Amino acid sequence: MINLRGKIIPVVDLRKRFGQVEIIADKKNRILVVELETKLVGLIVNSASEVLKIPPSEIESPGSVFADGESSYVTGVGKLKGRLIILLDIGKLLRRPEFKKLEEAAEPVAALR
Repeated sequence: MINLRGKIIPVVDLRKRFGQVEIIADKKNRILVVELETKLVGLIVNSASEVLKIPPSEIESPGSVFADGESSYVTGVGKLKGRLIILLDIGKLLRRPEFKKLEEAAEPVAALR
């Protein structure tokens, strides 16, 4: 949990979700705050370098590049300035039981605006 502008936000470590056995915190780790339906949730990630806006015309279907289990939460592949960026559906990434717990703890998005 974190306190963001006086509101309590639940936090999920995505490294655990992706099955990393040893999780080592360092100075590059970041908490990304995302909207998950109508709630705000924090996601611990290894690092974040920038926020990007990718035009819809530059997003393609993930196709058969990913394994069946992975493709359920990969929504597309963005192309921007020669880079490929994997786009994830956070709602699908967090298993339903996890999401129920997050919903109970999360503040509504409107409460922070």
